[in-house]
Amino acid sequence: MVRPRKSKRVHAEPEVTYFKPRGIPLRELEEVEITLGEFEAIRLNDLENMKQTEVAKEMGISQPTLHRLLQNAHEKIARALSEGKAIKIFGGTYEIRKR
Repeated sequence: MVRPRKSKRVHAEPEVTYFKPRGIPLRELEEVEITLGEFEAIRLNDLENMKQTEVAKEMGISQPTLHRLLQNAHEKIARALSEGKAIKIFGGTYEIRKR
């Protein structure tokens, strides 16, 4: 039996959910999909400069799970930038964090 996925707490859904190379129509591009959990992990760790233990606590997940989210997100972003792919922020198992 597969273990159910745990929801990741996120601040909010992003207002912008697509990024693409300039001058190329989206229909001609391959997409790399980043989940909202991966996006939130990147936002808190890289943009807000929070430590991984703090980010994991904020998102309601373990530090090893956070580490995997960050690794996956960094790899996807690097692939999109290196290979000229669009980035789509979408989906995943998440809940909006209540303040």
